[in-house]
Amino acid sequence: MDHLFRRKRLGLLKPLLSLSLVFASFLMIHKLKLAEKDGLGVKHARDADWCGSGCFSFKKGDVKSAVGSSEAPVLHKELDAQRVLNGTPASWDAQVLNCSEDASVKNQDWFRRLDPRFHQFVLHRHCRYFPMLINHPEKCADGDVHLLMVVKSVIEQHDRREAVRKTWGKEQTIDGKKIKTLFLLGSPTTGKDTKNLQKLIEYEDRIYGDILQWDFMDTFFNLTLKEVNFLKWFGIYCSGVQFIFKGDDDVFVNTHNLLELIGFRVEERKDADLFVGDTISKAIPIRNRQSKYYIPKELYDKPYPPYVGGGGFLMSSSLARRLFVVSEAQELYPIDDVFLGMCLQKLRLAPQMHPGFRTFGITRRRVSPMNSEPCFYKNLIVVHKLSAAELLRMWSVVRREDLVCAQRTSV
Repeated sequence: MDHLFRRKRLGLLKPLLSLSLVFASFLMIHKLKLAEKDGLGVKHARDADWCGSGCFSFKKGDVKSAVGSSEAPVLHKELDAQRVLNGTPASWDAQVLNCSEDASVKNQDWFRRLDPRFHQFVLHRHCRYFPMLINHPEKCADGDVHLLMVVKSVIEQHDRREAVRKTWGKEQTIDGKKIKTLFLLGSPTTGKDTKNLQKLIEYEDRIYGDILQWDFMDTFFNLTLKEVNFLKWFGIYCSGVQFIFKGDDDVFVNTHNLLELIGFRVEERKDADLFVGDTISKAIPIRNRQSKYYIPKELYDKPYPPYVGGGGFLMSSSLARRLFVVSEAQELYPIDDVFLGMCLQKLRLAPQMHPGFRTFGITRRRVSPMNSEPCFYKNLIVVHKLSAAELLRMWSVVRREDLVCAQRTSV
C-alpha cells in the first residue's frame, strides 16, 4: 500500500517545491486569517508537537482535538452499555501503527501476474485502522444532531472546503433539525512539503473545528481507508446522529431537498435501511489499463454488486453501524464506493436509486447547457461535479427569491 513507502525527492526539485509551497502557504494563511477576523473564531489551541506522516509507523497516539487530550463525553448511558456489548471502544484506539507487508502473498502465482501498480495495495490491505492526527470527539456531544455532512477532501483543496462551508456544508439548524459537518483527510502524498501542509491544515482546523485526519497517505487506493476509519469513528463518537450524507468536496447539494427526502422516508417508516444515491447496477470491473478505475483480473474477476456513486449518498445511522460490523470482515478493495456495495451485499441489502442524485452531472456531456441551468439544481439533491467558484455561483443563484422555474424540471 502506497502509504508505507515514500520516495526521496530529487535534489533540484526540492527547493522549487518548497518555494512554491511557501508562496501558496502565505496566500492560504492570509485567507484563513480573514475568515478568522470575520467571526468564525479560533477553536481551542492544539498541542504544538507534530510528527510528519513519514514517522507514523512508530508514532505514539498524540491526537489533536478541540477538547485537548480529554476523551469525548459519553452521550448516553445506554450508548456506553451498547459499546461494551458490541466491543466498540470508548475512544479511538489505533494509537500506534506498525504494519508490515504480508510477505506470504508474494509466493502466490496470481500475485506474480498482478499489475505492479497494485502490489503495495495487496501487500498492505490488512492495514485497516490508523492513528488520528486531528480528531473532534465533541462534534456530536450534545446528542441532538439530525444530519451529519461528511465530506471527503485532501489537504490542498482548501478552496473547495471553503466553498462547502459557505453553502451546503454550513453548520446550522433548519426547522429544528441540527446539521453538522466534517471533512475527512489523510496525510499529504509523496513529493509534497508535508510539514508545511500539515501546519496549514492544523491552522485551518483551529478556525473551523471540522476536520478529521488520519495518518495514511491521501491516494486514490486509500479512499477505502476513509470509509472504514470513518465508520469506526462514527460508532465511537457519533452514534446518536440520525442520518449521514457522505460525499465529495466538488458536489452541489440542495440541503432543503435532502432534508425533505429524509422526512418522506421517516414518514413512510423506510429509514432504518436507508442507503440512497445514484445507483450503479450490473457493472463489471474496468479492464482498460489507462482508466483511473482499472482493476486487473487477478484482483477481482466477477460482476460488481449494486453500489452508489461515491460523489454523494445518504444513509441512516442504523445502517452505518451495521456496515461497520460487516466491513471488518470484508477484504479492502481499491474502489471505495464498490467496497461499500460489497458490504451492503453482505447485509443482503441493495442501495436505493433516486433520480435526484446526479453523481455524473446532469448530463455526461460537460459542455451541455443543462449542466449550468439553475432550475435543475433547484429540483435535484446532488450534482457532481463543480469547481469551488461554480458551487458558490450556483448556490447564490438557486437561492434567489426571484428565480422562477415554470414547472418542475426533469431530464
